[in-house]
Amino acid sequence: MPRGKHRRPRSNQFTRRAVAVGTGGAALTLPLLGATQAGAAQPSQSAPAAAAQSVPQAAQPAKSLTYTVAKGDSLYRIADEYDVSGGWKQLYKDNRATVGDDPKLIHPGLKLKVQTAKAGAVKKSATKSSAPAKPAGGVAKATQASAKTYADNLDGWIREALDIMAQKGIPGSYDGIYRNVMRESSGNPQAINNWDSNAAKGTPSKGLLQTIDPTFQAYHVDGTSWDPYDPVANITAACNYAAARYGSIDNVNGPY
Repeated sequence: MPRGKHRRPRSNQFTRRAVAVGTGGAALTLPLLGATQAGAAQPSQSAPAAAAQSVPQAAQPAKSLTYTVAKGDSLYRIADEYDVSGGWKQLYKDNRATVGDDPKLIHPGLKLKVQTAKAGAVKKSATKSSAPAKPAGGVAKATQASAKTYADNLDGWIREALDIMAQKGIPGSYDGIYRNVMRESSGNPQAINNWDSNAAKGTPSKGLLQTIDPTFQAYHVDGTSWDPYDPVANITAACNYAAARYGSIDNVNGPY
């Protein structure tokens, strides 16, 4: 090679060219990318937009509110409704001094502190929540009983219990339930027996049909409250027990 001169490099045979594509009588000139440029993809969006998408959304700070327990409530349902971090277990931990040792037993009127990140959360009044309660298993099921409106008295409690019993195949009549309720508690849903042999064993009879906790829990009817003082839950559990032992609450005419 002569000194002082440099050979001009050969053009890459795969450099950009123009290709004419004929469509009838017209021709369309298209750029042809070379191999050295094949990996250069065009961005599908602007850099600021892409950067904005990569920034994680800031977490909403938790808000504290006071919730008043209504008939049919459970810690699971409250925690689920307000998206409580840690679920019902955290809700119970935050309110154990108020609830007591059994998280299944929450009485209407209790004031619970709820930590929620749910937007638009408001304080609950003492009236029953308009949202249907979820069963303990976490699956919300719409039933004919929940769609009806019942009076908040003995007549309404029995009629609501009978509708639930009919769906669950539990036998019993209005008269059979009423007769046993009046004998056991005189219609007082907060009645408790603190003097008999059950009480001496640490399991006093409670509620309209005076069930002890082990019996209530064993014969609890899905979709009702886990509070033995809840009138409807107490009636349905007691009738479920009576059906298993006596065939029906109608067959019970004395202590059972």
